[in-house]
Amino acid sequence: MPIPVPPASSDPPNPEGTGANASIAARFKAAVALHQQGQLSQAEALYRDVLAETSTHADALHLLGVIHQQRGQHETAVSLIEQSITITADRPAPYSNLGIALHRLKRFEEALARFDQALQLRPDYAEALVNRGNTLRDLGRHQQALDSYQRALAIKADSPEALLNCGNALQDLNRPDEALACYDRVLQLRPNYLDAHVYRGNALRNAHRHGQALASYDRALQLNPDHVAALISRGNALQSLKRHEQALACYARVLELDPDRHEVLNNRGSALRELKRYAEAAEAFARLAALCPGFDYAESNRFHSQLYCCDWNHYEQSVQQITELVLADKRADVPFSFLAISPSAAAQLQCARRYVADRYPAAAEPLWPGPRRAHDRIHLAYLSADFHAHATAYLMARLFELHDRKRFHVTAISFGPDADDQMRRRLQPAFDAFVDVRHHSDLEVAKLMREMEIDIAIDLKGFTTGNRAGILAHRAAPIQASYLGYPGTMGADYIDYLIADAQVVPLQQLQFYSEKVVHLPDSYQVNDSLRAISTRVPTRAQAGLPERGFVFCCFNNSYKITPTVFYTWMRLLKRVPGSVLWLLDDNPDASRNLRSEANRSGIAPERLVFASRIELDEHLARHQLADLFLDTLPCNAHTTASDALWAGLPVLTCVGSSFAGRVAASLLSALDLGELISSNLDEYEALALQLASTPAWLAGIRAKLEHSRMSSALFDSERFCRHLESAYLSMWQRHTLGQPPASFAVPASP
Repeated sequence: MPIPVPPASSDPPNPEGTGANASIAARFKAAVALHQQGQLSQAEALYRDVLAETSTHADALHLLGVIHQQRGQHETAVSLIEQSITITADRPAPYSNLGIALHRLKRFEEALARFDQALQLRPDYAEALVNRGNTLRDLGRHQQALDSYQRALAIKADSPEALLNCGNALQDLNRPDEALACYDRVLQLRPNYLDAHVYRGNALRNAHRHGQALASYDRALQLNPDHVAALISRGNALQSLKRHEQALACYARVLELDPDRHEVLNNRGSALRELKRYAEAAEAFARLAALCPGFDYAESNRFHSQLYCCDWNHYEQSVQQITELVLADKRADVPFSFLAISPSAAAQLQCARRYVADRYPAAAEPLWPGPRRAHDRIHLAYLSADFHAHATAYLMARLFELHDRKRFHVTAISFGPDADDQMRRRLQPAFDAFVDVRHHSDLEVAKLMREMEIDIAIDLKGFTTGNRAGILAHRAAPIQASYLGYPGTMGADYIDYLIADAQVVPLQQLQFYSEKVVHLPDSYQVNDSLRAISTRVPTRAQAGLPERGFVFCCFNNSYKITPTVFYTWMRLLKRVPGSVLWLLDDNPDASRNLRSEANRSGIAPERLVFASRIELDEHLARHQLADLFLDTLPCNAHTTASDALWAGLPVLTCVGSSFAGRVAASLLSALDLGELISSNLDEYEALALQLASTPAWLAGIRAKLEHSRMSSALFDSERFCRHLESAYLSMWQRHTLGQPPASFAVPASP
């Protein structure tokens, strides 16, 4: 905020007390000159000298207050400027500067009142209008802030400060194109206005135009290589561009300049986590939590970074602490990571509601207010970042190809990478329209969907990495649903339906979902019946497995492995001589920590064998080397479970108490393999031991799986498509009848 330093009045209101003496007037004039030159200490000495002789010199009190304001001594500034106003109440500048001091003290309503008093005295006071707008922004009254800035521009059309702040208000109002126009106008007037380059970059980044944003930050850093805000924003843009090492270099420079910059410690931890340097990430978040207790999500970010590297120090304490904070409605954990530690559907709902209100609140003005549309076909739009070689695409590709084009017009809204892989080449022709919106803001995408007259928008991301939940927050379609990508509730009122089944969301748990729940028959999970399995099956030796011995297997991500489940596995290895546990080599820290935990449990570390990541068809083929897939809890195997089952490997699960912990049971039920579903971990351990000790029984289950694999509902893509389309038709029928969304079950087709 600019702090005006006005000259001395040529006509003091109180000649006896404010400068009738020529010596006092001269000293005051000299003080103002020093003040305007930035020589604050010398100016202060002269102001105090004046006040020693004339304690009611209003201008000296006012400008002495301004000096304290410039030094950050805002309480003292308020006291001095208020004294000035009690002496002379008809000058606008003291009210404006008092408003600035009150604003800095976060006394926003009082500040606003002072700016209004300044404007009553001088309606064309452009600086006061700008500062008034800044206060309104901090009060969250963005439209009123914009109005204030526009009034300032009506007075000073080429005011860079007013234009800059006008752009900021337009960003607050999700009007990025207009904001960019303001910043561009600022830079026409003042090409080296550093803040304008930074804010312009922020607007471009908010519009997901990260490369262009980077250019703006680079220009700012040419002007000042150590500009902290530009360095931070540049690091954030690099993160969005997946250039995490370069982002770390930006954050490192910021921390050299300001070692305790909290948001940078947080961003550094995020970049380290993206690079799978989980132990370093945990250290970064731990430092943040120590420096700034209560920093949003810091403690859970630390803990979940530990979980990725299977560091279980203080595990139970951390779970309890995070859960208690979630239930207290604190910003304690993000919904996706909370699924891995909480078995409670009720707590997951609380976590989602807090997070969505914080990060993806519903737009004040929905884009689709009505009326109901009449189309010859229902316009579906699938929203995802994963229309390429990704688990979601592997499951859904055949569904997209099978949709009935006589009844549905199907669009892909893609905000992921512009991948040129085999899956992307398969998917693009599977849609009637494939729309790349990577470089569009959430609002722009929502407006585009409205123009396309999308009837049902299906979000495939939820709160997983790369999501754009903010698009649906604008309510671009009359019906909005969540499916597949996120196994839980989103806690958002603008998501009408969650597509599930009666196994993952039982009727008695509907109260823990903000959406209305659609129960598909069989399983909620779609599968691609054309998914290829390589004919090249490696030998056990090639896979690093022993030639003989029972192979327990779990290819889940490392963060899903909890101490309780792992120690169950260790007891199984003890009781099944010669057996090994085959796991995914996710990161070196996890492999090292798991082997260390095995050793502490009395198991030779080499009995844990780690599989590297390979192409999917080859990964599916190597499942044939394992004997039994062991599931995790409270978060099950999802795509990894269907991978194993498609490859013919039996999966043993323990059914949990929330969606994320009931997925494998849903898949097994659809395959008529209920004998592989246990109700608690003791039963799970006993079943695993029995299966490993009874080759004939396990062989019978494998034979049953092989038969079910080709004949059951789980891998029948055509049957699944009919059921899902029936769900869409029911949603649309309710809408066309003017009925609100409601939970329902889709009847099984013959």
